Amino acid sequence: MTLGWFTYLKVNSCHALAPQNFTRTLRSMQVPMPCKSGKSFLMRYFHFLLLQWLFLLYLFEMGPQGALGATKLLRPFSEIIDSLELKDPFIRNWVDLLAFLLAGVKSNGILSAEMIYMFAEWYKPGCSLEYPLHGTGALVDALVRGLQKFGGRLSLRSHVEEIVVENNRATGVKLRSGQFIRAKKAVISNASMWDTSNLLPKEVLPKSYLDRINTTPQCESFMHLHLGFDAECIKKDLGIHHIVVNDWSGGVDADQNVVLISVPSVLSPDLAPPGKHLLHAYTPGTEPFELWKGLDRRSAEYKQLKAERSEVMWRAVERALGPGFSREKCEVKLVGTPLTHKRFLRRNRGTYGPAIEAGKNTFPGHSTPISQLYCCGDSTFPGIGVPAVAASGAIVANSLVSVSQHSQLLDAIGI
Repeated sequence: MTLGWFTYLKVNSCHALAPQNFTRTLRSMQVPMPCKSGKSFLMRYFHFLLLQWLFLLYLFEMGPQGALGATKLLRPFSEIIDSLELKDPFIRNWVDLLAFLLAGVKSNGILSAEMIYMFAEWYKPGCSLEYPLHGTGALVDALVRGLQKFGGRLSLRSHVEEIVVENNRATGVKLRSGQFIRAKKAVISNASMWDTSNLLPKEVLPKSYLDRINTTPQCESFMHLHLGFDAECIKKDLGIHHIVVNDWSGGVDADQNVVLISVPSVLSPDLAPPGKHLLHAYTPGTEPFELWKGLDRRSAEYKQLKAERSEVMWRAVERALGPGFSREKCEVKLVGTPLTHKRFLRRNRGTYGPAIEAGKNTFPGHSTPISQLYCCGDSTFPGIGVPAVAASGAIVANSLVSVSQHSQLLDAIGI
C-alpha cells in the first residue's frame, strides 16, 4: 500500500473533519458494562443469575440514545459510516479493507461491535500491530503447554472419520485408523459447519438444520506464496507487514486485487537461517474455488494454473521489497492453492468460512440438535477471524463448566 490513512489526511486536510467525527462516534459507543464483583460465592452466584436483568437495567440507565447505540452494535458497520456521511472514496475503501481482512466481508457485512472493538485497539495512542517472537508457532507451543499442564492430551495425525452418535447423543469420535475415542463430557467440533455435518450420520440431523448449512454462502479460498531468500540485498529497514492493493476502485474483495505480505524474520531472525529471510504472501479469501475444482494436483494443468494465479503475489512481493529482491534467487518457493487448503486444513472447498452478513443473517450458536455435541470456530458466533474464533472457543469452554468453577477462576485472577 503506497498511501496510508494518516499520510492521506495530511495531503487532503479538507477530509480531516470526517474521520474526527467518525472516531468520536465510535468512542461514544464503547460503553463499559457495570461490574460489581464480590468475594463470596453467594454474591457471585446472585450476579450470575441476574446478569440479563442487570443488562436490561443498564440499558434503561443509558437512556434512549445509549440504548439505541447498543442496538446499533448488532447492525452492519456501514450504517455508522453512512450516518456520518463519510463519502471520501479512500476512507471508505480503507474501512472496507479493514473489515474484509478481519472477517471476510466488507463494512456492509460486518457487525459494528466487532469493528468498534478493533478500531479501539488499532488506534490507541502508541498502538502497533504485534507479532509473536519466534513466530506464530510459539503461540501454538504455549497453548499445548497449557493443555498438557492441566491434564489434556493433543493427538496429531489423528484424522476424525466420524462423530459417533448413539440415541441422539454424541458419544465420541472414530478415527481414520479405526480407533474409537469415547467422550467423557462432550464432543466439540472446531471444523466448519459443512465439514462437521459430513462427519455425522445424515439421519441424525433435522432437515431444517441441514438446509441452513447447505444454503449458507461461503467465502472464497486463498492463494499462498512461501519464500526463503538471502537478506543481504534487502533494505535494512524492511517492515514486517505489507498490504498491496492493486486497484482501490475495483473493490477490496475483487479477484486478485489485494495481497498481504508478512516477513516475520524481520522481528525474529531465528525463524530463518543466518542471513536469510522467510516470507508469506497470500490473497485474503478472494481465490475462486471453481477455478480449481476437479483438477488433479499432479497434472500439468494444475502446475500451469499455480504459476498463473501466483503471479499476482510475486509482483506484490517485488513491489513491497524493492529492487534488492529477485525471485530467481529465492532458495525456497512454495505455492499453496484452494486445493491445498481443502486437503491439509480439511476445509470444504478450501473456504475461509461462512459469508454471513450482519443485518441479513446471524452466525449460529454453539449447541447442535445432537445432545453433547458443540461447535466452535468460524462457523459459529461471533464469526470469522482469530479474535472471533478464540471467543467462540471460550464461550463453549465456559458453557461446559459449573458456576463454582467460574468463581474459582475469578478468585485465581483476582476479580
